[in-house]
Formats: sequence, C-alpha cells, structure tokens
Amino acid sequence: MPMPMPEHDEDHDAFIERCMGDENMQEFEDEGQRQAVCEAQWNKEEESKAMKYPHIASAVFNHPWAILPETLQTITSILRFRMEGGTLTKEEIQARLGAAQDRPATARSGSIAVLPLIGVLAQRMNMMIQVSGGTSTEIFGRAFQQVVADPSVKAVVLDIHSPGGETFGIDELTTEIFQARKVKPIIAVANSLAASGAYWIGTAASELWAAPGALVGSVGVYAEHMDLSKAAEMAGMKMTFISAGEFKVEGNEFEPLSDAGRAHIQGIVDDIYGQFVKAVARNRSMTERAVRQDFGQGRMVTARQAMAMGMIDGIGTLDQVLRRLGGSHMAEAATMAADGRERHRLRMAMIGKK
Repeated sequence: MPMPMPEHDEDHDAFIERCMGDENMQEFEDEGQRQAVCEAQWNKEEESKAMKYPHIASAVFNHPWAILPETLQTITSILRFRMEGGTLTKEEIQARLGAAQDRPATARSGSIAVLPLIGVLAQRMNMMIQVSGGTSTEIFGRAFQQVVADPSVKAVVLDIHSPGGETFGIDELTTEIFQARKVKPIIAVANSLAASGAYWIGTAASELWAAPGALVGSVGVYAEHMDLSKAAEMAGMKMTFISAGEFKVEGNEFEPLSDAGRAHIQGIVDDIYGQFVKAVARNRSMTERAVRQDFGQGRMVTARQAMAMGMIDGIGTLDQVLRRLGGSHMAEAATMAADGRERHRLRMAMIGKK
C-alpha cells in the first residue's frame, strides 16, 4: 500500500498529523507504530532532499559572484525548489529573476549594431541561463567580435539590463571590449540596470550612459557557503570523505566551514575584487583608490548619483543614444572615445577626484 509522503513546503508537525490520519495507516492498530512509520517517511524524504543539495552546492556555492545578493538568493531558491521536485515554467523563472523575454542576439539600427546584455550573466550557456533569459558572456563575446570586425558597422551599442552574475569570463570580456574602443565607438547604456558584473563590463565601453531611472554600481564580489551538517544529522545521515590532498574536500557542505577554509575563499573573493577594481579604474581613467572609496562601496546608486561620482559619462535613454549616433551625428560618434575620456578627466578635476 502507498505510504503518505511529505508535500512540498509541508512542515514536520503538519505532515505527521496528516499521515497519522491517512486511511492507509489504519492498518497499524497501534498508534505508536503509526507514529514511527510516519516519522520514518518524514526522515526518508529529508534524506532524499539532503542528497540532492550537493548538485545545488556545486552550481552555486563557494564560487565567486559579481551579482546583486538578492538575485543570487532568488537563483538559489529556484534551484532548491526544482531539486525538491517543484516545477516552474520559463516565464515564471524569468518573472522571479526580473529577466526580459527573449531578444535577438544582435539588432541593427542603420549602421549601428545593438547587442543586448540581459539578465544573469554566466560564462557558458547552461540550462539556468537559457531558461532564465540570461546571457552567456562567451556567446556575447563572439557576437561582439563579429560586429567589431564588420566594416558596415560604424558603432556598437551595448544595451544593458543585468544584475551581474558569475565572475568567470567577465574580466576577459571586459578587456576585449576595452581594446575594441581603438577600432570603433563602443557605447554602453544601463537600460535600466547595470549591477556588479554588468557594470564591470559596461565601464569598458568608450562611454557608459544610464537611463534617467537606471541603477548602476554594486562594485563588489562575494561567495556563499552552505552548511548542511545539521540537516544531514537530523535526517540520520553522516557523510564520510575519503580524499587525498590536504584541502581536497575543504568547503564541502556536510561540514562546518573551517577558519582556514573561510580564509581561502575570502582570498579568492579579494583577488577577483581586485581585478574588478583594477579594470574599472583603467576603463574610467580613475585611480583604484577612487573606485574603492567613491563608487558606492558595493551599493547601487541612481543615474544622477553615478554621474556625480564619475561612474558614468551621461544620462540618456537607449533611443536618445541611438539618435545621437545616427545619421549626420556619425562623425561625432567617431570621436566619442577621446572626447568622453577628456570630459570625464575635466569633471573629475573639478570635483577633486584625480
């Protein structure tokens, strides 16, 4: 006979009460026996969940992220929900992550190529990125190379609406965009979110603009560790690792994170944050000290605040930027890289940030 099993999000006491009253459980005349069977069913389900968590941990935890913390928490909750047997449609996942619907990889506006950098960023396309409406920086980089090499494209616009994402591949893409400024104007527009890794990428353009209602910043890197040791203990599980190499299983989710393990992860986070700061300082013609102290220290700021801090070059919508680049203004677009940097330098001198 089928035994009752816990339902998604059903707590322990609610399940035990429902299980005890299930008609299939009436075969056990002794109430204590029914209680024991129900507890066994609860523990069986908890053990199943605990065994699935390593897949989540390997995909999300202990890795450095340049992303809004609330977005990573949403990703974690979605992955956990799916691993526990829940289902979400593509549209539901996109709604939870605030992602845009599918967009073409490249659009053209006359001789201007528009590349969307939308949603959560990851180096390679995976199921989560594909379903969530995010962007693979690897695929984006290939599209960027094509438009830069295309002689019919006179300028490239990066249409950015992203909370950031994995740090893998971000610095490489940023360097590629920075070098392409020597070839043709590259204009990035926060339309209307350029956070963390997305801001890192946006700063590499010849100019970085933000829509009037945009938010930019979140200059920082972090990682999460999940400690499932208590959950495993409650489920009657004890994991034993047989390994070679002193730190091979360091940071595993079935043991509390040691001080040495924490220090190691902190060292990785600090190093990648240093890469982030160094790249933004280079891209914005700033000192690293100014980026660390004056670019929000991990906070998001409005377009007007970002302009005052020297984090962007102008405030305007995507349409306004495209109109500025189009038609008779193409000659002006060709000098944006030099003009933008000079205007920025003068503005920094005026507000005392050299």
